[in-house]
Amino acid sequence: MTDTASEIRHARHDQMFPTLTDREIDRLRSFGEPRHFAAGEMLYRVGVPGPGFAVILSGVVEVTQQDQQGRRSTIVTHRAGSFMGELAQLSGKPSLVDSQAVVDVDVLIIPPNRLRALLIAEADLGERIMRALILRRVGLIETGAGGPVIIGDKDNGDVLRLLGFLRRNGHPYSLLDPDHDTDASALIDRFHVGKDELPIVLCPSGDMLRNPTEQALARCIGLIGAIDPNRIYDVAIIGAGPAGLAASVYAGSEGLSVLTLDCRAFGGQAGASARIENFLGFPTGISGMALMARSFTQAQKFGVEMAIPDEALRVECTGEHAPKLLTLANDESVRAHAVVIATGARYRRLDLPDLEQFEGRTIHFWASPLESRLCGGQHVAIVGGGNSAGQAAVYLASHAEKVTLVARRPLRKTMSSYLVDRITAAENIDIIAGAEIAAVEGDDGMITAIRLRFRNGESEQSIPIRHLFLFIGAEPNTDWLAGSGIELDARGFIRTGSDVNVDRMPLETSRRGIFAIGDVRSTSVKRVAAAAGDGAQVVASLHACFAARDQAEPVETAPGHVLEPAANS
Repeated sequence: MTDTASEIRHARHDQMFPTLTDREIDRLRSFGEPRHFAAGEMLYRVGVPGPGFAVILSGVVEVTQQDQQGRRSTIVTHRAGSFMGELAQLSGKPSLVDSQAVVDVDVLIIPPNRLRALLIAEADLGERIMRALILRRVGLIETGAGGPVIIGDKDNGDVLRLLGFLRRNGHPYSLLDPDHDTDASALIDRFHVGKDELPIVLCPSGDMLRNPTEQALARCIGLIGAIDPNRIYDVAIIGAGPAGLAASVYAGSEGLSVLTLDCRAFGGQAGASARIENFLGFPTGISGMALMARSFTQAQKFGVEMAIPDEALRVECTGEHAPKLLTLANDESVRAHAVVIATGARYRRLDLPDLEQFEGRTIHFWASPLESRLCGGQHVAIVGGGNSAGQAAVYLASHAEKVTLVARRPLRKTMSSYLVDRITAAENIDIIAGAEIAAVEGDDGMITAIRLRFRNGESEQSIPIRHLFLFIGAEPNTDWLAGSGIELDARGFIRTGSDVNVDRMPLETSRRGIFAIGDVRSTSVKRVAAAAGDGAQVVASLHACFAARDQAEPVETAPGHVLEPAANS
């Protein structure tokens, strides 16, 4: 167990592992069913979906974890009044810990759908339970308990890709470097793993993957499962950034059946922000990942089904009020009465040759704790003049020896003043305005220097660096909409509302029942708060859309008789 994890459990033990009173347990009985486990029987196994949230009525249960070397340690011992579970129990995902009955045990099992109902119906008690579930997941992330073991060079681009994917999805993991760990090296030799097959991943199920895609890894550890092709959701939301998560929370809280998809992770570009200081209600600021993780958990609390990572390839409409059909990259399909597009934007890349060899290893598009650890004591450069670049500069300055911020225009013309003031006050941040990247120098995926071209015609300047961060804007993620009939503006953003037609509902696209919110929407304000506002607003339009559909559909009054709606209804 890491020192950080031990400190969290010690400082917040009472919140992580509260004891319920008999009266509180009685309030929970209507949500579950009693069940008996004999001494020695397993209640939860790592990698296997558990029976649900469990309240101990009598007996003793030991919760354990296993480290990379196979050593087992006890996390907590539960007795009567304790409850078992963490965030996986909200959605029925595989367990991240083992739990075994020490003596005969009687428990109250509350399945995921009833747990979500409990959290809403029992507000005060539900708040205590939810806080415990969240803190337990944080503790598991700190120790890597129950997560996959990734074996590979910590600086390898594919290792960083997989670590970033797991971290951004709030999933624990462990990393072993075969150059420094004899067990990892022996495993590679035993399975005859070639260098081009690294990294390898050991899933809790026992399966081994060789340099997997994010989708393959997600399925191996149970992050995603099969989608029911026969189910028709009220709404499918494509994109789990601030806009998509806000729409998920509000739609779910109002009783709509919601499926939310994202091709990589929840949070979008906001999730990569080191610190957001101008979001309403957070005067001391909050990291983008923390804000998005709270939103993600909140959506699950209201019963939103998450399919991450799952990528939508095509949307089809067979009729104005007919269900929409989404085709996914994994050959699955989704049907929904309405679709909300919240796909945001893609990071813009430098128009320079051979940059792919550096991306993911020494060229980065966000600044998170994972990247900050790579930059310790080094000289790094950031390109961009917006708030994202400013937040990254301030964050990385506390880890890197020196940060060079390169912008095409003076910062005060493009960046919030509080960030400019903080950057100019930092002793280890250099600002170079009026310049752009002319070339990136290096080999074997490692940058050695960048060459700057000044826009006023001065000669180029070479600056030695080790890592380069790009925050040079984004392009709308709308290529996949080709052939859908959804109208785009000249820059590729989706037109909505009266910009399309006077009879369109707010945020509705040129296709009935399909809406666009957040950064992907034409004329939107590219801010986290504005995206969240779109997500809240679109739910009102969804209700109006469903009301119009219900009014237009024939109503059966008796067997064999159908009442058609009035022509002017």
